[in-house]
Amino acid sequence: MKFREAKIEDIKQIQIVRNSVKENTLSDPTLVSDKDCAEFLFERGKGWVCEIDDQIVGFAIADLKEDNIWALFLAPEFEGQGIGRKLHQMMLDWYFSTGKKFVWLGTAPNSRAEGFYLKSGWERNGMHGSKEVKFEMTKSTWENIRQEA
Repeated sequence: MKFREAKIEDIKQIQIVRNSVKENTLSDPTLVSDKDCAEFLFERGKGWVCEIDDQIVGFAIADLKEDNIWALFLAPEFEGQGIGRKLHQMMLDWYFSTGKKFVWLGTAPNSRAEGFYLKSGWERNGMHGSKEVKFEMTKSTWENIRQEA
């Protein structure tokens, strides 16, 4: 299992993982293009991947422009192995190291992702649009979580 920063050549495999998920699925996979991925990975923020046997099995992307976690997804067959937690940690460590004080994300209500974020110390703060729960994390909360770990 190898964790590293995402590269441009990872986008095809990132798209495969994104479209393999069973929850928080895209209603139309063409809504997130390879160009969109590249913009979020290299212009707006940064991303990380987990590889097993040269196959990307999970990824995370933070967006500095909108103070947002744009993506954190795993291929379903690799869930429950700590991959999401490690990607989450790497992403938030980097995000807050940039001087940012606050980040938010949206995810489907009553999903496993919602449970993951609650267990990870995120605070629910209403809805994002009509279909997603909005979560928020501050730098100070993240620093406290990391000290306790």
